[in-house]
Amino acid sequence: EEKVGQMTNITIGMVTTETPNTVLLDEEKLRNVIIKNKVGSLQNVNSHAYTLEQWHNLINTVQKINMNESRLKIPLLYAIDAVHGANYTIGSTLFPHNLGLAATRNTALAKQSAQVTAKEIRASGIRYNFSPVLDAGRQPLWPRLGETFGEDIYLVKEMGLAEIDGYEGKNLKDVNNVASCMKHFIGYSFPTSGRDRASALIPEITLREYFLPSFEAAVKAGAHTIMINSADINGEPVHASKYLLTQVLRNELGFKGVIISDWEDVKKLVERHHVAASYKEAVYQSVEAGIDLCIVPMDLDFTKYLVELVKEKR
Repeated sequence: EEKVGQMTNITIGMVTTETPNTVLLDEEKLRNVIIKNKVGSLQNVNSHAYTLEQWHNLINTVQKINMNESRLKIPLLYAIDAVHGANYTIGSTLFPHNLGLAATRNTALAKQSAQVTAKEIRASGIRYNFSPVLDAGRQPLWPRLGETFGEDIYLVKEMGLAEIDGYEGKNLKDVNNVASCMKHFIGYSFPTSGRDRASALIPEITLREYFLPSFEAAVKAGAHTIMINSADINGEPVHASKYLLTQVLRNELGFKGVIISDWEDVKKLVERHHVAASYKEAVYQSVEAGIDLCIVPMDLDFTKYLVELVKEKR
């Protein structure tokens, strides 16, 4: 139960009540999530960006309850999407989106912007950032093209490495650094229809020539976590692909860090991809494929089903 809890990520909206000017934790709901169900990580905001004071009150209260009342006393991991500045903290510094930053061809500037972002995330009390985007932007119809460093894989790789260096530095214990998350492995930015989270048809040679190199370089650089493509490639959802997550990412590239799902994408194996007959079967498929941490994010069924699967010895 404790291990499964550490594999579960829940959005903060499950345990807060908010108005435009306040962020109120519901401690009964919080204890149900992190003490009773042993959930090890939270993310996101509910409806608006927070001030530094609101962040500190929120995270300090969560950590106090977690560290005083949990058996293992593992600090709760808080994560945020800060792709071009700490945009969930009021008064933070915002930067151009990656496509604009890439137009400078300036890796030193990319590193510096990531350093500023990391420092402001840490000042908010957060230790984990879902960035950088290492997808090559080779589908101009894709609505998230602005999040990429463009179509050239060399530029994507070099700008991504600069940002990882800026976020992580030499030591994640340093007060100026946060864990990075290379995303979205792999082929997410090349949907055939151009729609977000849509299917892609990518020959293996194209996948390896234009979409793998940025991730391979980031793994070698020591990036600590990786987020998975929400869609499917050649008919196989990446969240259920043992070939891509275990054979390619773990065995070929040698990645030893945390493999995290994207938002609700384990459940989408049932609802969108139709490769699993039930949510429990989707949990089985994704964990067997190689998912370490699931962004659930709005219920506790992932933990329930994974515990059942272990007890059933599947």
